[in-house]
Amino acid sequence: MKGLNFIAIDLETATDKRASICEAGICVVRDGKIEETRSWLVRPQGNYYSYWNMQIHGIGPADTENAPEFPEIWSEITGYLKEIPAIVAHNASFDITCIRHSLEFYGLEKPDIKYYCSLRAARRIYDFGCNKLDYLCEQFEIPRGKHHRAGDDAEMCARLFLREIKDSGWLTLEEMDYCSGTL
Repeated sequence: MKGLNFIAIDLETATDKRASICEAGICVVRDGKIEETRSWLVRPQGNYYSYWNMQIHGIGPADTENAPEFPEIWSEITGYLKEIPAIVAHNASFDITCIRHSLEFYGLEKPDIKYYCSLRAARRIYDFGCNKLDYLCEQFEIPRGKHHRAGDDAEMCARLFLREIKDSGWLTLEEMDYCSGTL
């Protein structure tokens, strides 16, 4: 899939506030192949966590006490986005909202980035009763890491999206306007 380049992203939050990112993960795809997967712990403002969020991802204050805040991590992520200005996320409305709220909270500039949603694509392509990331990966025997850990979920999303592209017969990201938007 020459020319198929995107960065799958996943974010975990410490509370119900979208600007409370506590972990960020990316999976870089170049020419249709996974090139690199990374994740960063992020110290949310005040290093405050809700009980419910900790139950979902297992990350807590002790894990992020000495972690960098969002602006430092975002600087690293944007280094990748300068080369590949296309994001893919499963349930992109959540991750994109987290990015937008965090950029606003920290007074950072919003880049001109296009995003795609693998959840919206799955709903259009497949006829499953459930379209959660872990469920879809199980159906397609996509290797799964630890669900709700950002790096693992980003890679699962990338592998799922590559499968969606194959199953739908798409050749370019531009064919997927129905599941895209702009950051």
